[in-house]
Amino acid sequence: MGGSAGGCGDSSSEDKAVKLGDEPHVLAVDDNLIDRKLVEKLLKNSSCKVTTAENALRALDYLGLGNETLEGTVSKVNLIITDYCMPGMTGYELLKKIKESSLLKEVPVVIMSSENIPTRISQCLEEGAKMFMLKPLKQSDVVQLK
Repeated sequence: MGGSAGGCGDSSSEDKAVKLGDEPHVLAVDDNLIDRKLVEKLLKNSSCKVTTAENALRALDYLGLGNETLEGTVSKVNLIITDYCMPGMTGYELLKKIKESSLLKEVPVVIMSSENIPTRISQCLEEGAKMFMLKPLKQSDVVQLK
């Protein structure tokens, strides 16, 4: 079980729209390996296709919004779930970048954090987050995402 983050084949062949019957594709972003693996396992238990990224910049590259990506190459995801507190760029900053993108602004973003800070939660929800969840996530939390 090698844990390479992004090597899931050629995504350019996935030009067809994702139908509701297909398994949803979720991008999970967390700098903590254990938290990332937990989220990935919970999502896979709920029949989701999961791509992981260890930080917000990697996530932006994967989504086609980073400095390393060519214009117009957007990976198709149905949901983004991201940790709030990460080095370099926070989950909140990632949320803002996604919501500024004309291509991705409709993709729901869920923020997760181990800290229950009401002002942080309301700030994320005001910026367009679909949900704010406290870590560690449980299977019952993931069921709410569907």
